[in-house]
Amino acid sequence: MTEEQIDRIAAILAENILSCTKEVLTSEEAARYMGVKVSYLYKLTMRGEIPHYKPGGKKCYFRRSELERWLTANGCAGA
Repeated sequence: MTEEQIDRIAAILAENILSCTKEVLTSEEAARYMGVKVSYLYKLTMRGEIPHYKPGGKKCYFRRSELERWLTANGCAGA
């Protein structure tokens, strides 16, 4: 394995660890975390169905803990 390959693997691992541990997520990170497309996530934000933040009125950000609560809010019988 070359040093370049090792550096690439290290960068990917560092990014994955950071995205698994950080509390505030970007739209892309939140969509990946939830297993949905970014377009669907934006649809939820436009409808006001999911908690999100828009500092400066531009990019959307999401708190991981609020996403977890939202995802588990409507449990199904037998689940």
